[in-house]
Order: sequence, then structure tokens, then C-alpha cells
Amino acid sequence: MPVISRFYGIVVFMNYRDHDPPHLHARHQGAEVVLELRSGTVIGDFPPRALRLLLEWADLHAEELEVNWNRAREHRHLLPVEPLR
Repeated sequence: MPVISRFYGIVVFMNYRDHDPPHLHARHQGAEVVLELRSGTVIGDFPPRALRLLLEWADLHAEELEVNWNRAREHRHLLPVEPLR
């Protein structure tokens, strides 16, 4: 799974040719979540602070994440997304 960003111990990645709806995967200290890009629905468990950071980051980079989703569906190289600072 291609990693698109890393920040504060959170690793964010997308799978090539993954199923709809558009989403990303994230890991933090052994926990994993799936975040649906358009609805903001979170599946899985994350520590509260890590989840807040992930949601803030995803909101800031929504357009880039949609672009990467489309690139992944086409099995094209994914673009790195700037980490949260």
C-alpha cells in the first residue's frame, strides 16, 4: 500500500484499485482506521488525539486526496501529501 503522508506517528496510505466509496487508510501505534473522504465516516479505532489530527489533515488536503484516489483507481503513481505541522 503506497504511503502518501506521515505525521505525528500517523501513517496514511491508499490502495491501488480499491473499492468505493473513496477512502484512505491510516495507522497509528498499532491501531488502524479507514476514513471515507466525502462523508468523513471513520471505521475502526484510533486514539482521540490521533483521530483529530487525521481529520484536520484530511480536511486541509481534501482536493489532493481526491486526486490521489483517482490516480490509485487508474493504478498511477500516488503523489505525496504534505504532512500536518
